[in-house]
Amino acid sequence: MTAQIELDRIDKHYGSFHALKNISLTIPKGSFVALVGPSGCGKSTLLRSIAGLETISSGRMSIAGKEMTGVPPRHRDIAMVFQSYALYPHMTVEENLTYSLRLHSVGKAEARQKAAEVAATTGLTQLLGRYPRQLSGGQRQRVAMGRAIIRNPKAFLFDEPLSNLDASLRVQMRKEIRALHDRLGATSVYVTHDQIEAMTMADWVVVMRDGIIEQQGRPLDLYDRPVNRFVAGFIGSPAMNFLAGKIAESGDAVLLDAGGTLPLARRLEPGRAVIAGVRPEHLVVSKDAATFHLDVGTVESTGSATYLTSQDGSFQLVQSERTDLAAVDRVGLRIDPAHVHLFDPTTGIAL
Repeated sequence: MTAQIELDRIDKHYGSFHALKNISLTIPKGSFVALVGPSGCGKSTLLRSIAGLETISSGRMSIAGKEMTGVPPRHRDIAMVFQSYALYPHMTVEENLTYSLRLHSVGKAEARQKAAEVAATTGLTQLLGRYPRQLSGGQRQRVAMGRAIIRNPKAFLFDEPLSNLDASLRVQMRKEIRALHDRLGATSVYVTHDQIEAMTMADWVVVMRDGIIEQQGRPLDLYDRPVNRFVAGFIGSPAMNFLAGKIAESGDAVLLDAGGTLPLARRLEPGRAVIAGVRPEHLVVSKDAATFHLDVGTVESTGSATYLTSQDGSFQLVQSERTDLAAVDRVGLRIDPAHVHLFDPTTGIAL
């Protein structure tokens, strides 16, 4: 697949602070790539470096096969959609859409035609004569996206575009952005701190921490095969549970420090200290075949699922049905051995 954006050993320094550390990443043409990680991990800095809004300290960057290291933003042929809509309040939707075209001396008739085409694509046809103050948050975000689309750029860069919207509108808009990406055959790079957005929207997810790429891959590959404890805890909602223990004499089970055992689908060195990871949705409440227990602290039901949390708040499980368990109950749990993850206690690397 043809590479649309290539980053080769990118570093970014702010004085003594090393914001991006030896970043190498290839983004194929037509793909949807999500950069995800906690606040301060470098994902927005990386996006702004692609856009040319930040000057990289070292490394090379190309877009559509052309060297872009040091090239000003206006010559990179990319379009950026920000968290704030950044619309001109004194301009109508149509005027906001055509502003960049008018700056490049596109004729009024041609600009209006392109605005009509983009409005049809983004569902703005009936809103072309309105001003931003007359639009909802979702409609304003569509205008911001339409303004990017009208330029027909080589790549779309999204910097947490949905974080100002309420929960239900975020769900709707992430579907619309992904559908728009597919219709346009675009190349999209999307920054978010919300791993649910990353998992549901992207073809390829890049997990960052402290200026480095911890892991990159298909969303379900990261969920099923995290390379370390950080990725395992970041990908998945609710987060993975972690339990300290050591490998049993048989080599095929973990003896938990807190009591109980976890069966394994493979054998490891007996006596080895490990951190076992189990996802809340993989645990099963069991009266007869339980291998460890949970003292329930809180029970939360959403109707479609029930969330049980331990009394110390460190452990959680999810049941796909309703339950009559109460906050003082002690429940037995079991898990399919294939769903137990193991990590080195010192390095955090998956075993």
